[in-house]
Formats: sequence, C-alpha cells, structure tokens
Amino acid sequence: MLDALLLFAVLALTSLAAGFMGSLTGLGGATFLVPIYVLFLGIPIQYAAGASLISTIATSSGAGSAYVRDRVTNVRIGMSLEIATTSGSIVGSLTAAWVYAHNLQHAIYIVFAVVLLGSIYTQITRSKYELPKPMPPDRWTKWLQLHGRYYDPALGREVDYHGVRWWLGELIMFAAGVISGLLGIGSGALKVLGMDWAMNLPMKVSTTTSNFMIGVTAATGSSIYWFFGYIQPFFAAATAIGVLAGSFVGSKVLLRLRNVTIRYIFMAILAILGVQMLLRGLGLYP
Repeated sequence: MLDALLLFAVLALTSLAAGFMGSLTGLGGATFLVPIYVLFLGIPIQYAAGASLISTIATSSGAGSAYVRDRVTNVRIGMSLEIATTSGSIVGSLTAAWVYAHNLQHAIYIVFAVVLLGSIYTQITRSKYELPKPMPPDRWTKWLQLHGRYYDPALGREVDYHGVRWWLGELIMFAAGVISGLLGIGSGALKVLGMDWAMNLPMKVSTTTSNFMIGVTAATGSSIYWFFGYIQPFFAAATAIGVLAGSFVGSKVLLRLRNVTIRYIFMAILAILGVQMLLRGLGLYP
C-alpha cells in the first residue's frame, strides 16, 4: 500500500512539472511525460502513452480554458484546423496498435526523437524575432477570417496579427494528429510548428491555441488506446491530477514571459528529450 502511494505521489509530482512546461510551450505535458516515464520510471511505452493521452486532455482543460478566457487563444483558427488533427489521430492510433502487437517499440522511440529534434531547426530560425515578420494576407486569411488581437503584458501593448497559408497549416495538423495517435502525445510540437512557421502566427497565439486543440486530438486517440487496453487507470489518474495542476500554474506564468524566452525553453527541452529517446531507440540508453 505504501509503495503504491509513493508511486502515485512520484507520478503526480512528475506530471505537475510536465504540465507546467507543456502549458508554457504549447506541447502538452505528454511530450515530456512519455520520455520521463519510459526513461526514468521504467513504465512500458504503450502504457506511458495511454496515461499521457489522458494527461493531454487535462492539460487542454486546465491551460486551454485559461487562455481562452484571457483572449489569447484563437478559437476560430483552432477549430478550422481540428478536423485534420482528429482524422490523423485515428490513423496514428491504429498504427500504434499494430506496432505494439508486433513488438516494434524501438521504432516508436526513433520516430519520437525525430519529431522532437526536427522541430528545433524551425525554432532556431525564428528565435531572434519577438513577433513574426509581417506577411501580406492571402485568400485563406480573408475566407476563414484568420486574424485576431491580444494584450501582451510582456510587451505592454495590444498585438494585432493574421494567419496565412492555412492549407499548409492543415497538412501539418494532419501529420500532428498521426504523431499524436502513434506516440500518445498531444503533438503540440507539430501544432505549434504549423501555426508559428506555416501560418506565421505569434508564438503566444500558437502555443495557447495548441493547448486548446490538443485535448480534442488526444480524446480521439485515447478511445482507441482504451479499446486495446493501453490505458491503466492508476497511471492515468495520477498523471491527470499532476498535469492539470501544473498546466494551470503554467497558464499564469506564460503571459508574463517574452515570446523569445518561451521559444528558448521550448528548444532546450526538445533537445534533451529528443536525444534521450533517440539513444533509447538505437539501444544505447538503458
């Protein structure tokens, strides 16, 4: 009994930290939890992924609702991209079930590492800008009304913005959904990439809108994980409690940070976890 309570506390505290970082970066706590659970706590990746999907729903509920209330999240843009992510999540979840049935987990580690490390390049190229360089509106901007405004406390002023290349964002969102279902994460890294790089939105809008979207994507994938028995209630409960608390705290901190600071935090965590997962996939990490 004591061991179970200790494990629950460790999972909850780990999840709290992951939820905090996931809320700041728009990745969702699952991006941090899956590597931590697998690499440091020895939890099989399929069960870590199942618990993390549940935690992603909690992250979206905690941080996402706060960002919507603060009018930083662009709900219109998020909803316009959600069909692609949920469709991709179904494809990814079914693929994951096949992979686990054939004991090809190492392939999952390598894919996870590639996703994390590949996201760093685009962040480096944009890290010197506090706000994205202006791009002229295109037909998608006008048709879908991809624009908005939010107050940025770090800059002390209102920020007006508009999105472009919605079609490219939609393609990246489908890939994000596939990765979400395959890896058991909210795939916030690709969602942020799709909005930050492809659609040229401010980093805070990208991260907060990603937090809003990841819950729907994760809910789609988690139903399939539950069907195949990859969601353990004990792991999921501890993870959800910790992540929900952490994401709520993170939502209070994000608006006070500069976009560039958030981007640097984002890159550092991606690099650390990406290298560790790659080494695990190649059999070089215990």
